[in-house]
Amino acid sequence: MAKGSNTPVPTAALRVEVGWRSGPGVPDADASALLLVGGKVRSDNDFVFYNQPTHSSGAVRHEGKRDVGGRVTDTLLVDLARVEPAIETVVLAASADGGAFGQVPGLYVEVRDAGHNVVARFDSSGATVETAFVLGEFYRRQDAWKFRAVGQGYGSGLEGLATDFGIAVDEPQYTSAPPVTQPAHPAPPSTPQAAPTPPPASPATVPPPAHRTAPPPPPAQPAAPPVRLTKVTLTKSAPSVSLAKQGATSGAMRVNLNWEVRKQFSGWGSKRGRAVALHNDLDLDLCALFELADGRKGVVQALGNAFGALHQPPYIHLDGDDRTGALASGENLTINLDHRDDFKRILVFVTIYEGARSFADLHATVTLHPQHGAPIDFSLDECTVPSTVCALALITHTGGDLVVQREARYLVPQRGVSPQRTVDHAYGWGMNWTPGRK
Repeated sequence: MAKGSNTPVPTAALRVEVGWRSGPGVPDADASALLLVGGKVRSDNDFVFYNQPTHSSGAVRHEGKRDVGGRVTDTLLVDLARVEPAIETVVLAASADGGAFGQVPGLYVEVRDAGHNVVARFDSSGATVETAFVLGEFYRRQDAWKFRAVGQGYGSGLEGLATDFGIAVDEPQYTSAPPVTQPAHPAPPSTPQAAPTPPPASPATVPPPAHRTAPPPPPAQPAAPPVRLTKVTLTKSAPSVSLAKQGATSGAMRVNLNWEVRKQFSGWGSKRGRAVALHNDLDLDLCALFELADGRKGVVQALGNAFGALHQPPYIHLDGDDRTGALASGENLTINLDHRDDFKRILVFVTIYEGARSFADLHATVTLHPQHGAPIDFSLDECTVPSTVCALALITHTGGDLVVQREARYLVPQRGVSPQRTVDHAYGWGMNWTPGRK
């Protein structure tokens, strides 16, 4: 498509890929979407991007990146049939991270339907110092939808683009001693907190006022917190990060795993959407080995229903086992950072329970979402070995801080050895294992 042109698109579930070629000196890029009424968002909730990946309506979701053979794509899933009637436009944008789009070769946006047919494509060219682009947009015309190739650049990055559409942006600066926050969860039921005793009433009485006065106005509702654009991406060259330096010293930290099949696309085509028709028996299990400061060791996993606990040891809880691919959020486990001093180390890993012989045809992304501080994400490298277990991230307690280390390490179990025993041996956990089921 030429810049400024438009074409009809089906009012259906569509896959939007923002793509480019990677290489030395090429900055990373991120796709985002904004849902507009009268050219502006209604609230910050109408902004879908890596820190806010799902719109409240479920109509737009950010799926994340994959890199196959030097071609990088960042995917948005847009179901135009579910877009709220008030929304007039869905803007499709990209922002550069660590450079300008003049350094990003082969930038394009492509729209595909559920049958993997290309219904629209716009190749953006001629970029120089721009750090954000509106590549295209879906817009309503007489109860139907069209796609327009836009190609409008910004020199002020994602912050400038978001602000231009009415988003309130917050870019906090953390120090080595972030402010203390209250715990995100109440005390466990076994230790109920006594209600505070009210002060005794004063024996003195106060005469009533001579004239009735109007009651004071109700306090103003606090404004919604601004959108935070910061993020941390772990790579081979920068594989670790301190949680304290990111402000993540308390509250809950959700660890999310989502994946898709590289060689097939059917429907939504990923764990975070509907089940893939040809791979709906695929079952990946997110797990965690833990070692506490008092020496206790164990595993949190769906196998054997060892789902853990958040408010008592091991302070790690697996949300559930998504066996069908029908859940929107992939698999998640939560770590209670209020008990960070109770941890010695945590190894987050994933196993293939059934549906595939290795990770070779899968693309997976791991994102750690602390309640306070920037999210931390990384993608797995392409798997070239017959691996059924992958160590994802190692979290270690170091000097009062928790440090997250990207592992992304594929392991190949020996014949007759379970994936759990394999990862245990590789990291020296020293546990005894017996067969289990779920």
